[in-house]
Amino acid sequence: MTRIVHLIRHGQSTFNHHYEATGEDPGHEDARLTELGLAQAAEARSRMAGEPVDLVVVSPLTRAIQTALGVFEGRDVPFLVTCKHRERLESSCDVGRSPALLGQEFPALRFDHLDDPWWHAGEPDARGIPYEPEHVFGARVAHFAEWLDGRPERAIAVVGHGTFFRWLTGRWMANCEVVTVRGPLAELQGAAAAL
Repeated sequence: MTRIVHLIRHGQSTFNHHYEATGEDPGHEDARLTELGLAQAAEARSRMAGEPVDLVVVSPLTRAIQTALGVFEGRDVPFLVTCKHRERLESSCDVGRSPALLGQEFPALRFDHLDDPWWHAGEPDARGIPYEPEHVFGARVAHFAEWLDGRPERAIAVVGHGTFFRWLTGRWMANCEVVTVRGPLAELQGAAAAL
C-alpha cells in the first residue's frame, strides 16, 4: 500500500498580511492567523473531509497549530507536534514560543518533548533574528523527509510552512493549499533539490 502524505501550508498569518502590503517585517514573533487565515483553514477542512488521515504532524509555530486545529476540527485523529519541519528562521514570525506557553494556549496538544528553544538559536543578524543558514536548513529538510518516511502510518497530514515545503517539493504553496504526495518524501526531496 502506497503511503499518502497531505502537505498543508498554514493559513494567512498576521505577518503574511503585513508583509504582502508593505514588504517589511512587522516584528510579529510566532505570528497568529488572520481572520482570512482562519477562514482558509475552514475551507481546507471541507477539502480534507473525505480524506483518511491516521496522524496529523504539525509544527509548533502558532499559525500552523491554528491551521491544523481548524482543518481537523471534529475529527478523531492524533496530533504530533514536532519542530522537525518548523519554518526556516529568517523573519520575526519564525521565532517561536516556549513549550510551556504553547501548552497553556493549546492544552489538548503535547509540547513537553520540545526543547526550549526549539527554533534555530544561532547568532542574531543586524535585525536581531537568528537567521538559519542554508546548509543547516537543507539538512533539516532531508532529515524530516527520512523521518516521516519511517513512520508506520499510511495516511499522514503535515501542517507546515511555505519555505520548508518549497525546499521539500520544489514548488511554492499558497496559504492552506493542500499538496498530496504518494510515495517516499525522500525521493521527492531529492527531485526538488535538483530544480
